[in-house]
Amino acid sequence: MDVSLFDFDLPEERIALRPASPRDSARMLVVHGDSRLEHRHVRDLPDYLNAGDALVVNDTKVIAARLRGQRLRAEGLAKIEILLHRRLSPSRFSVLARPAKKLSAGDALVLGGLDAKVISRGEAGEAEIEFSLSGAALDAAIAAKGEMPLPPYIAGKRPADARDAQDYQTMFARDFGSVAAPTAGLHFTPQLSQALAAKGVAREQITLHVGLGTFLPVTADDTSAHRMHPEQVTISAQTASRLNAVHDKGGRIAAVGTTSLRSLESALDAAGRITAFDGETDIFLTPGHQFRAADLLLTNFHLPRSTLFMLVSAFMGLEVMKKAYTEAIAQDYRFYSYGDACLLMRPS
Repeated sequence: MDVSLFDFDLPEERIALRPASPRDSARMLVVHGDSRLEHRHVRDLPDYLNAGDALVVNDTKVIAARLRGQRLRAEGLAKIEILLHRRLSPSRFSVLARPAKKLSAGDALVLGGLDAKVISRGEAGEAEIEFSLSGAALDAAIAAKGEMPLPPYIAGKRPADARDAQDYQTMFARDFGSVAAPTAGLHFTPQLSQALAAKGVAREQITLHVGLGTFLPVTADDTSAHRMHPEQVTISAQTASRLNAVHDKGGRIAAVGTTSLRSLESALDAAGRITAFDGETDIFLTPGHQFRAADLLLTNFHLPRSTLFMLVSAFMGLEVMKKAYTEAIAQDYRFYSYGDACLLMRPS
């Protein structure tokens, strides 16, 4: 499909720089399969779920993945900023470097006080680096020295601060590995979780470590030419079995966030059953995809021409989502990672 079909105008002031407080007070645009729209709040989510339904959340934890420092050479120093992208070994990471043109294999680096060296430099700003520390010691040092990797549309307006260390993690965060938060999960509070449990809604946890693709725009003219960066997914056999049982008993599966939805769709077998999964996915969900894993999707409002707006358009239909986004902009909804939510309810 022509990527320009997924374009829309978004006023700059609609980009949220801080989350709602409390988190579940964020607004929620409910989008029905017949294109009917309702204006609610995230705390109202239990009104749309029934006993026997299941909520699927992503329990990945965001790494303090942005490190600033210097390249050391005899001819002089150069300022370097890196974004940890993907762990390759206990001491090595694939990173996005800026400015990458100042790096060469063998260069020594000091990043946030941590010693490292450049193993190789690739294309589009990517490089591989090795730290002098390893394993748990390196993890602790990165957590202490790094910055939360706020998306460019926030980081370009203000620096990350101490509040972001809390705000940019979901209450489900358990396993370090992401360079961006699964932002639909940011709306949840213990009170909302308790209300859902009291309603008889089960909660299942999967893991998708959000990678570099989150920050990369779609530069192709047609969706068929775009390739997603692979991301690591883990779904246990027990979780898969329980989710299949939900559908078998007539319940619905609600995916919290596009990462949960992509994980579930990646784990389907030929019969449409969710299976255990431990590996990488580069699934790209665009209109025409037949969704079989989830019946509802709670998600934030996404960037124009982004893979995520393409995904929600695939889930509900492009015209339905264009109508919803037009309404959201007119009604002053807050967009992107720290913004409001929409609940997408496909026809049953």
